[in-house]
Amino acid sequence: MIPANERTVARETQFSPLKLFSRGKVRDVYEVAGDRLLIVATDRLSAFDVVMAEGIPDKGRVLTKLSCFWFDFLRDLVPTHFLTADVSEYPEEVQAYAGELEGRSMLVRKARPFPVECIVRGYLAGSGWKEYQATRTVCGIRLPEGLLESSKLEEPIFTPSTKAMEGHDQNITWEQMVKMVEAPVAEQLRERSLAVYARARDYAEGRGVIIADTKFEWGLYGDQIVLIDEVLTPDSSRFWPKDGYAPGRPQPSFDKQFVRDYLESIRWNKQPPPPPLPAEVVQKTSEKYREAYRRLTGHSLD
Repeated sequence: MIPANERTVARETQFSPLKLFSRGKVRDVYEVAGDRLLIVATDRLSAFDVVMAEGIPDKGRVLTKLSCFWFDFLRDLVPTHFLTADVSEYPEEVQAYAGELEGRSMLVRKARPFPVECIVRGYLAGSGWKEYQATRTVCGIRLPEGLLESSKLEEPIFTPSTKAMEGHDQNITWEQMVKMVEAPVAEQLRERSLAVYARARDYAEGRGVIIADTKFEWGLYGDQIVLIDEVLTPDSSRFWPKDGYAPGRPQPSFDKQFVRDYLESIRWNKQPPPPPLPAEVVQKTSEKYREAYRRLTGHSLD
């Protein structure tokens, strides 16, 4: 295996003459074949909603392959935008870039995203833990007294947030979400998000992984609500090893929490420009992403 610090890192793609639809914090998205999008997962990493200067080797491949795994796993539960990750099945205008797209791209239906991120929390961590300490609530949901950091909640809770292309996402209450989308739609998004989380949580625990919380994005394809973007990856989820789990402290993780912890340790103000990441932090983060993929799928990335 090639060491992570010697692998090629894809921080940005330029696939002219394909039409660039959007360039997000991690993904470059191109319009192809009418109502389809080509989603390319780069190796960019964002922490506290700021994109780091360094790329993480293999990160884009993990995000893509793990999303493909989950889209297949969930296909009988909810409709999704996923079509294929087989480059040979991509439209002809994309074939010139087959080598660069292999393993880090998906062809999907072009849906209209809802303006909220649908977060499900099964454990008390991150911003949820900070809010609980101050108010005993998370996004307006009152929780029992006496919970500890990393405590498992009696039932998973649905805690939406705004969706910021730049800057920080903001947690919102259920009432605020209903003002952003119609109440019946909000109910469907909550119900489906909780159902997907429950299905994935039970599977992951059987693989020795706790999904502490995760973020889903949904969109409309025609009049159908479909699961879009990535799903249940180390970028959108907090993964903990089941062995050794104990509430009352932070947990080791298989996600970008390692980077967040480093940035917290140097007291970065979480505003651009980001500080440089040491080589060992980049290397360790790459290993954690690969380990998450191996544990959840039972296969190594290579």
